Order: sequence, then structure tokens, then C-alpha cells
Amino acid sequence: MDQRVTCCIAGGGPAGMMLGVLLARVGVDVLVLEKHKDFLRDFRGDTIHPSTLRMMEELGWLPDFLKLPHQEVKRLSGQFGTARIELADFSHLPISTKFIALMPQWDFLDFLAEKGRAYPKFSLRMNAEATDLIYDGNRVSGVKVTTPEGPLTVAAELVVASDGRSSTLRKAAGFVSENFGAPMDVMWFRLPRLPTDTEETQARFDVGHIFIMLQRGDYWQCAYVIPKGGDAKVRAAGLDAFRKSVGVLLPFDAARADAISDWDQVRLLTVVVDRLNEWARPGLLCIGDAAHAMSPVGGVGINLAVQDAVATANVLWQPLKEKRLTFDDLRKVQARRDFPTRATQRLQLTVQNLIIAKTLANTRELKPPLIFRLFNSLPFLSRIPARLIGLGFRPEHVSDAIRAGMGV
Repeated sequence: MDQRVTCCIAGGGPAGMMLGVLLARVGVDVLVLEKHKDFLRDFRGDTIHPSTLRMMEELGWLPDFLKLPHQEVKRLSGQFGTARIELADFSHLPISTKFIALMPQWDFLDFLAEKGRAYPKFSLRMNAEATDLIYDGNRVSGVKVTTPEGPLTVAAELVVASDGRSSTLRKAAGFVSENFGAPMDVMWFRLPRLPTDTEETQARFDVGHIFIMLQRGDYWQCAYVIPKGGDAKVRAAGLDAFRKSVGVLLPFDAARADAISDWDQVRLLTVVVDRLNEWARPGLLCIGDAAHAMSPVGGVGINLAVQDAVATANVLWQPLKEKRLTFDDLRKVQARRDFPTRATQRLQLTVQNLIIAKTLANTRELKPPLIFRLFNSLPFLSRIPARLIGLGFRPEHVSDAIRAGMGV
């Protein structure tokens, strides 16, 4: 083998980077492989939720983290036809970070990489793609890696697949996923933001349309939700028609949509909701999107991935450090994270089927669902989605041992 480590993590996204840093913090020899040369890519999921911010606080990193450029979202609102509804109020969460931080994901990953470099056992290799698994009998014992300098093999006590929903290692291991379907895809693009614009992140539900705007400082990150597989039809209608459709949904002058000058500015997110039946094989564990692709509903994907990483570190750091890792240890991670994953996906699927699908198919005047109409007359109800979005089901905490950095 060209390199030997205790834990090799394939994929430098939120799950992989967080896990790598936490394991190195307690003295586990870890290598994170990231197939791109840097983190500067067009991510869609840029929402850091209160659950993740609390982990930053538990690790003593929150003050440094909040020095990074970000916008704070303390409330989420939606417009259904002509009715405006406050959907989530984070100000009542029982934690100190009562907001969602909108932050470019590359800044988040760079921040984790910087923290990781403080630990002698942490190694991050960019431009290195894990392409296949290596076996010792029926146990995964390492990975094959492609680099600009040539092929590399890495031996490891544990290989973690955190390489996304199209995970190469997940396929190589023959994992089977259950696909739950989605009624929509999302077209992402940016529009310029003026100083006179509202500060508020918002969503609009109208006849046959759903449009979301995330406030990103000098621009709006926009999500135009379309029926599943409808991208080709939208593009075939022409850019002028698309700009007109966007313009009527804007809370300001429709001419702002003219900033979309060509289709290259519009990216398609194909929505997938799936989940592995089994997350582990001897010597191999899948976490984050490699174990469960989430719907964009609620923007919880990054935060579920980070929760997976924290749970994995809490359960596995000691067996890894003491070189006594077993398959049962890996199964404990799934046992810990299975319920919150299932519960979150069930909630997302309910929203998809009862609200999103019906809105996209609607041809008459749109009215808010009854439960949302109650939010205006009973404002405390908005605390419920705030809790579910902000903290989620069974939120994780960094263990005392990892907080203390026992390996440093």
C-alpha cells in the first residue's frame, strides 16, 4: 500500500470534513480525500442551521465561525397567493444560536480544513478521487485513488464513504437504496440585490409556481421549482418566457429578471430522496448523502450530514484509536442516525406530496393550507417548524471526550 491510515474518508463535503476533524481532534490518524482541487464550486445547500451552529459552539469555534461572511435568518415567511404567512420563528429555540446562517459552503469547508490542520493526525488530500474499494477477504481494507501524480492505494482500518448521493464507493460495495421519489426539480440562479431590497429570505407559492429567494448580501440565490423532469420543457419555451415567469414572482420590479442573460446561468438540481437499507459493510461505512439523499425541503441536508459525522465520531473514535473496531460498532452508527433520517424524510415527503405537488399542479386561485392559515391567528405555532428545521429530530451533541480533544 502507498499509504496507511486508521480512517480514510472519501469526500470532503460537510460530513467528511467534520468527521475527519473530530477524529483527528482525539488523536485518530485520518485522511480525507477530496476529488476537486478546491472547494470553490456552485453549491446549492448553503444553509447552516442552529443545530450545526451549536456544534460549533460546543467545540469552541463559534466566535471564529461567525466572523466569516454570512447572513442571519431569524424567521422564514411564505406567500401563498395573496396571503402572507410566517412559517418559522427561530427566536424561541432553547439555544444561543437562534438563527440560520446563510454562508457559502466553500467557506464552511475551508473553515473545517483550517481547524483540521491544527491536529497532527489530520490530513486532507485535494484532487484525489476514491475510485474503488480494496478487500481483505470480505472486509474492506482500503481504497484505490486517482491523483494527478498517478494512482494511489490507501490502507485503512475504516473507509468512510461520504462522497455524495452518487457515491462511487456506495456503488462499488453493492449497497441497495430505496428511492422515495420527488414531484419536483429545482432551477437555481442568481439575481442582483439592491440596498433598497428587503432583508428577508422568503418563499412564494402561486398558481403552478413555487419560487424561493435566499438573501446572500449583494445577490439573491433563487430557486425556481418545476415539475419533475420539466427542465427541458422550460428551456424549450425560451429564455424570454423563463424571465417573464420569474419576473411576475419577484417582490420588486420584474425587470430584475433580465439579469438572466443566458441558460448557462441557470443550474438544474435533480431532486432525489433515497436511503440505504444498510449503511455499513465490514470496514466500510456510508454517511451523509451517500447514505441518504435528502429533499431540499427545509434545507436540512448539510445539517443532517454534519449530525451523521458527529454521531459517527462519538461512537467510533475510541474503537478506532484502540484498534478494536468491529462491524457491530459501525452498525451502531446507523442505529443512532436511522430514526432522525427516516423522520426527516417522512416529513419532507409529506410536504412534497401535500403542498409542493399540489401547488405545481394548481390552476386556480391559490390559498394557504389550513395549518398555515392557523399560523397567522396562533403565532406560537410557527415555533414548531422552527424546531424541526432548526434542530431536527434527535439532534447530536459533540461528546465530552471530543470537546476536550483528548488526543491533542
